[in-house]
Amino acid sequence: MSVALKILKKYWNYDSFRPVQAEIIQHVTEVGNAFVLMPTGGGKSLCFQVPALMMEGMTIVITPLISLMKDQVARLRSLGIKSEAIYSGMTKKDIHRALDNCLTGKIKLLYLSPERLATPLFREYANGFQVDMIVADEAHCISQWGYDFRPAYLNIQEARVLFPEARIMALTASATPEVVNDIMDLLNITDAKMFKLSFLRDNLSYVCRKTHDKRFELLNLVRKVVGTGIVYCRNRRATAEIASFLMSHGISAEFYHAGLDQKKLSDVQRNWMDGKVRVIVATTAFGMGIDKPDVRFVAHLALPASPEEYYQE
Repeated sequence: MSVALKILKKYWNYDSFRPVQAEIIQHVTEVGNAFVLMPTGGGKSLCFQVPALMMEGMTIVITPLISLMKDQVARLRSLGIKSEAIYSGMTKKDIHRALDNCLTGKIKLLYLSPERLATPLFREYANGFQVDMIVADEAHCISQWGYDFRPAYLNIQEARVLFPEARIMALTASATPEVVNDIMDLLNITDAKMFKLSFLRDNLSYVCRKTHDKRFELLNLVRKVVGTGIVYCRNRRATAEIASFLMSHGISAEFYHAGLDQKKLSDVQRNWMDGKVRVIVATTAFGMGIDKPDVRFVAHLALPASPEEYYQE
């Protein structure tokens, strides 16, 4: 693990790994496929980013959110790690530029949406790629038994055909045993070693309030707790209504859901990340992979569909 520790120190300036991280990195680099079930904030990204720098070829990271890709690639580039992302909304010129860069062998991590894997252009370029690892981030999206099934994630099976020698790492923060088994079967990684970290979070407290007026209970919470926050609603209409309610009481807020165009979604997230907006009111379209240090509360105005969905949020 001396090589992994040197990489960790060089790029992230950490002296040691968190629990399980070192074991995962050693397994995926020396043995093969891995399934990582680790809570949000547990350090999942390092489990594939460090091995990616240890391997000779490129690592492809499949992830469902454009905002997550942009955030991860910007962070990696700021550390001096050559990375690219390809997603909807990019010009053909930018897509070709990114893929051409991957052909040089200098790019260590390529972030893609699952839909991109099946495009003729990607398949054409893929013949010239040396891919050592394929990462299925937010892997619960693969399973029909999961709460956020995304059929395009099944394209990862095609990636396995394109890169038969690549090892597979599937990561998620929430999955029932049924979902885990389904993911392993669909990715054909039943031989993968399972790594599971405790979901107990000492820095979080969970509170359930009985109230006759959810809006003013929320307003009371926002006024008492310092810092930024996320409010989850079950439908798009409610996000707009709650954001408007908070703004009418002097709280800077914006709403976020999958029905908004990509520019609007990017603007809302950027405003919240930059501190221009204090509260983001959203459906489950928001939140995966977000890294913001001053978030102090996450409020649910309705009961999530499952314990796994609640935990993910």
